[in-house]
Amino acid sequence: MSEHYFEFREVTKSFDDLLVLDRVSFFVDRGETAVILGRSGVGKSVTLKHILGFLKPDSGRVIVAGKDVTDWDEERFGSIRQKVTMVFQSGALFDSLTVRENVAFPLESREPVREAIPVRVQALLDMLEAADVADKLPAELSTGTKRAVAIARGLAQDPEAILYDEPTTMVDPLMAAHIGDLILKLKQLFHTTSIVVTHDTHLARKLADRVIFLHEGKVRFFGPWDAFESSDDPFLKHFRLEDDLVPALDVVDRAEPPCEPDWPRPAIS
Repeated sequence: MSEHYFEFREVTKSFDDLLVLDRVSFFVDRGETAVILGRSGVGKSVTLKHILGFLKPDSGRVIVAGKDVTDWDEERFGSIRQKVTMVFQSGALFDSLTVRENVAFPLESREPVREAIPVRVQALLDMLEAADVADKLPAELSTGTKRAVAIARGLAQDPEAILYDEPTTMVDPLMAAHIGDLILKLKQLFHTTSIVVTHDTHLARKLADRVIFLHEGKVRFFGPWDAFESSDDPFLKHFRLEDDLVPALDVVDRAEPPCEPDWPRPAIS
């Protein structure tokens, strides 16, 4: 057991001769949003796959929902995947189902009150500002809209935690800012434990309670956003400077109190 919701303890992972994670340690407490930053290929997405049991560490321990799941088999991980959902970079939507059907899909196996499913789905689509595409197929959607729908589908199962894999990659700056705002809105409303994998410091500034910066398989920095932004580490300063060359759009002032959402949390009961 652990007092933290997520925790990595000296996790190491190699693929053949390639060392991807080298004694990685960090933690995320319940209700926090942690952002894993770093350049491409440093093991950010590999970290998420360990959390969901898709990969096993070569050494070290992985804690999820306060439990050591390092040695769990596929069957036991089923209970974790009901608590922790992942929004994949691709969206991972079912091509043959409409947006509405995609969002409803996780509810079909939970046996809620049948009449409540359309209400829940509509509330989620409204929340993620995707109601106008409810009857379209994924092929008809932009990349950014697919991400919003994928988030809605992830929320359908009412998870304790959400993992976001590069949610603003391959979208234009306006849509990236919009997706960041949607994730922030969900954070303020639900206080769901979250990990966001990204290389985008503008998104990290908007969301992060903690930053985990990976470099060459190691944790180069672990701590709150303010400490990351003020770090004198030359590599971190260069990383921030490079990203600051990209215009920041509608970045939330971290000194402002969270806004109160004006829509209720959808529920099935």
